[in-house]
Amino acid sequence: MTTTAVRTVAPVSRSRSREHARLAAAAAVVLALATISMFVGVSDVSLPGLLAGDPAAVDIFWISRLPRTLAVILAGMAVAVAGLIMQLMARNRFVEPSTVGTVESATLGILVVTVAIPTAPILLRMGVASVFAVLGTALFLAILRRLPARNTLLIPLVGIMLGGVIAAVVTFFAYRYDLLQTLSNWMIGDFSGVLRGRYELLWIVAALMLVGLLAADRFTVAGMGEDFTTNLGLNYRATMRLGLIIVSLISAVVVTTVGAVPFLGLVVPNIVSLLFGDNLRRAVPWTALFGAGFVLVCDIIGRTIRYPYEVPVGMVMAVVGAILFLLLILRKRNA
Repeated sequence: MTTTAVRTVAPVSRSRSREHARLAAAAAVVLALATISMFVGVSDVSLPGLLAGDPAAVDIFWISRLPRTLAVILAGMAVAVAGLIMQLMARNRFVEPSTVGTVESATLGILVVTVAIPTAPILLRMGVASVFAVLGTALFLAILRRLPARNTLLIPLVGIMLGGVIAAVVTFFAYRYDLLQTLSNWMIGDFSGVLRGRYELLWIVAALMLVGLLAADRFTVAGMGEDFTTNLGLNYRATMRLGLIIVSLISAVVVTTVGAVPFLGLVVPNIVSLLFGDNLRRAVPWTALFGAGFVLVCDIIGRTIRYPYEVPVGMVMAVVGAILFLLLILRKRNA
């Protein structure tokens, strides 16, 4: 290897080492937050009690605290990554599954199954919710292609209006069939009911995130437009279909298991983009870690702000996410 090649490779190697070190530090922070989360709650679960073999503490830890923390991490990672993919598909930084009708469509699917087959297993509900989520997201993208101009703020407004229409339909039929109480459980993310045996479906989203990481380069290219993607020899429509399926499945699984987690897929990808750029292969790990950390922080706040009562994490994230969303819009207008 020539001296010039050695000089070129060395900085790249050092840059990758620094990147890995930063990712490891971020993962350590998420692990620390997860540890705190497992020992926050009304029931007395402490490290000395676990080490001493206290039966009550051990049961609560394995049945409730650990599954809840894992559910928070998986949901946070998945929804954040889904938001990142959605933003590339729509070529707009102000969209995510909960602002384009995807989550509302998944909720409509669950409502249809609940009314038609009240005793349907959770896998059937998830499957129908996934189909409705795909249809809702495809409808948004179809409307997007017919907009006369790609105004930065017009696209999310159209998505919010579409989601509002679908949500109104869902609310109407939930009222007619006396399911408003159940509907609130789907529309507000809440991890208080997560127990061992009731969160395992979320491991599906871990596999979907892996698929998103493997196809990261394709999504990055597809985000530059159909003509550019075709000129590079990639199948634009196939890539968009893959992204559509990943986003819809993640949304359906999360809504079916813990309910909607608003603004997460909007705020986290924008923060990661500001800090690390738009390369999806590099952004996916950071987006996943930021998403998990963000939901962990909001979940801890929700469990402590009115202790011993608990505020659903969806409410906490709705307030924080809405504020950050407004700040992002104002920053975009001032840029």
